[in-house]
Amino acid sequence: MALLRSIAIPSNKTPTLARTARSLTTATLPPLPYSYDALEPVISSEIMMLHHQKHHQTYVTNYNSALELLHTAMDKGDVSAVIGLQSAVKFNGGGHINHSIFWKNLRPVNAGESEPPHKKLGWQIDADFGSFNALISKMNAEGAALQGSGWVWLAFDKEFNRLKVETTANQDPLVTKGATLVPLLGIDVWEHAYYLQYKNVKVEYLKNIWKVINWEYAGEVYEKEAQ
Repeated sequence: MALLRSIAIPSNKTPTLARTARSLTTATLPPLPYSYDALEPVISSEIMMLHHQKHHQTYVTNYNSALELLHTAMDKGDVSAVIGLQSAVKFNGGGHINHSIFWKNLRPVNAGESEPPHKKLGWQIDADFGSFNALISKMNAEGAALQGSGWVWLAFDKEFNRLKVETTANQDPLVTKGATLVPLLGIDVWEHAYYLQYKNVKVEYLKNIWKVINWEYAGEVYEKEAQ
């Protein structure tokens, strides 16, 4: 997002902007750390395959195309074109970032029932939300209330050393809500994440997804960032 904030720099800084753009690398679709049917019956293999192979792949493809156009615009010093590409870079780059986190936030059903986080993250959840169940209720409520498409996040705020629940619209990454926010857990509430199985009952999807949440991953990220 630093690139997007740098657009307003005067035109005599174009070489600097071009170097910034060149520092961005193309994205690739990450493999899932489990099979497409590993989350059944919570999330069907059909949804997982479409979500990963079609939706995530589309964000990667479109981001790479926008990045190529951005490089060209930067090299030419075409500020209008650079500004025009902001939304494509943000939307598709955000889609790639968000989904790459989302796959890690999930764990196979055969790994056993997802247990509440222990150690530091568990203690911090109790301190900031009152209880683990209170956190789940808050995330479910905010995810259900989110109009249109978006994400609901459990974030660690490094500035205030506390956990927060945030929502982002569309494919906006969590950093758009604050540079000090670290995503520990993100739940996709776009319809493509659940509609084939849950239809329009988003609350049922939100209720069930906790059965396959990878709290071990969230805890590892928290312990790394909360030092």
